[in-house]
Amino acid sequence: MNPFNDEYFMKQALVEARAAAAEGEVPVGAVVVCNNQIIARAHNQTERLNDPTAHAEMLAITAAVGVLGAKYLTGCSLYVTVEPCIMCAGAIGWSQLSTIVFGASDEKRGYREYAPKAFHPKAVVKRGVMEKECAEEMQKFFRQRR
Repeated sequence: MNPFNDEYFMKQALVEARAAAAEGEVPVGAVVVCNNQIIARAHNQTERLNDPTAHAEMLAITAAVGVLGAKYLTGCSLYVTVEPCIMCAGAIGWSQLSTIVFGASDEKRGYREYAPKAFHPKAVVKRGVMEKECAEEMQKFFRQRR
């Protein structure tokens, strides 16, 4: 049995999402994995950085290309707790991530509604991994805000 499966890496993304929530950020977390090793992790920092582009996916991609020293993440996987928005989907496509795994769907701002072909044509997409846990983080955060 391989302990490094989709659930393992999504749990790591959830750790990042919870760190975001603790900082008052929308709780989205992401990790980039190459060869079963996390090479980058990030969470939303739009409030802290006063930057609307500082989404977890964008920050994780930037960190991952820095680690690899290359602009493409071919052969790498992105795990993110919530369906990427269209901005992040564009960056995911341009970075040529091979696999995108997300937990909760985003019916209002998710890429599938507006840009379903944004990812690289050969990219594999897995959705709904630990969906309940990922959605609960978002729901809990927004309940506390209201």
